[in-house]
Amino acid sequence: MASKTTKTQAPGRPGGRTRPRGSRQKALLAAEILAAKKAQDTVVLDLRKLTVIADYFVVCTGISETHVRALAQELLERFKELRLPSAAAQGVADGHWALLDFGDVIVHIFGGFERGFYDLERLWGDAPVTEVA
Repeated sequence: MASKTTKTQAPGRPGGRTRPRGSRQKALLAAEILAAKKAQDTVVLDLRKLTVIADYFVVCTGISETHVRALAQELLERFKELRLPSAAAQGVADGHWALLDFGDVIVHIFGGFERGFYDLERLWGDAPVTEVA
């Protein structure tokens, strides 16, 4: 089954303090925050019908190790400001692949090589994809 790709604007504005009400809103807000911080190729994969791991994956690319770390830190800080449950974070200090697990939403921030190597969009190819502008 081929995945369906749509483009959307995430709810609110990156600087807003609107707290997301569901997992989709949380995923789109995370994608918007990352895109505002210049993350590249940001997509949201809808996994609700495919797995119980999470409802959504947010996947993006940072242009350097420093950028990957900065993207992860920004997202962690912004979600903390919104009083969302804190994430289990892995790989942030390394800067090649940061994984932030917010329970129903898992955020993958890759370096360029790692994004292509792991190719989560292909691995979860049946998941509907939302590209975030």
